[in-house]
Amino acid sequence: MDRRAWLLFAAVSLIWGLPYFFIRVAVDEGLSPAVIACTRCVLGFVVLLPLARRRGALSGLRSRWRAVLVYTIVEIALPFPLIAWGEQRIASSLAAILIAAVPLIIAVILVRLEPSERPTGRRLVGLFIGFAGVVALLGLDVAGRPRELAGAGAVLLAAVGYATGPLLVRRRLQDLDPLGPICASFGLASLLLAPLAVASAPDAVPSLAAVFSIVVLGLLCSALAFVLFFALITRIGPSRASVITYLNPVVAVALGVALLGERPGAAAVAGLLLILAGSWLATGGRLPPGAVAALRRGPRASTPVGGDDATRAFFVVDNLNRIERRRP
Repeated sequence: MDRRAWLLFAAVSLIWGLPYFFIRVAVDEGLSPAVIACTRCVLGFVVLLPLARRRGALSGLRSRWRAVLVYTIVEIALPFPLIAWGEQRIASSLAAILIAAVPLIIAVILVRLEPSERPTGRRLVGLFIGFAGVVALLGLDVAGRPRELAGAGAVLLAAVGYATGPLLVRRRLQDLDPLGPICASFGLASLLLAPLAVASAPDAVPSLAAVFSIVVLGLLCSALAFVLFFALITRIGPSRASVITYLNPVVAVALGVALLGERPGAAAVAGLLLILAGSWLATGGRLPPGAVAALRRGPRASTPVGGDDATRAFFVVDNLNRIERRRP
């Protein structure tokens, strides 16, 4: 990796660790979860649409509209407001840690959908370790506080949506340029969330901090990050680029501590370590994708440690790997 590749890698790793911080700022400034989610989707759609049209990435979507709609609901239209609603009740760092359980949820879903993926050995141990981290968070960090338990439950429900999205992509959208469905999903989510956003619109002009947070979430975290991610993939390949998904929860926790004054307790720190360790084992217990495999066996798809935009990063990586393997 040259200097430009490292700069792109650092930029995308940081950007996709930002959403939880800015969501918390927006809810603290009085914006409703629906307004935050809808405006973020609108901004992402406006920026990505001309890029998707220029690439021809929107072709083929008409015949897959049902799959794109379901993907939109489980990956954006439900998780975005659920996370914002949850962050009205829990710290942004805790939300990021809970979302890090996405690969564990994927592994559990695969047990039902694909029996051949049934975890054994260290993968099974990884599931137990990861879910022990979730139990530590819910049973020790927020136990006995109904409001925080409700917020954590909403974030975990969003994590289930993030885990379902990539599985839907593999079954129904795997042959498409990923920028097309991502752009279309932002547009559809904008329409789905608009009525709720209008109904919960603020009575007064939002503060500068709230507006700035929404702009960052829409333009930086939901649009520019994908442009940079595509540039990173072009430079170093999809396998090594996907390593960023291991860093997002750590960045989010660091921002919560440094800028919001959050103080994760011992249970939260233990939960983060257990979830990351369990995710690593549950997804094969190998080094981050690309560290060794890309050198020895070439690019391959991976399961991300993280969620939110990191899950859509998996969408990009997985589809590009499949498209690459079909080229003569």
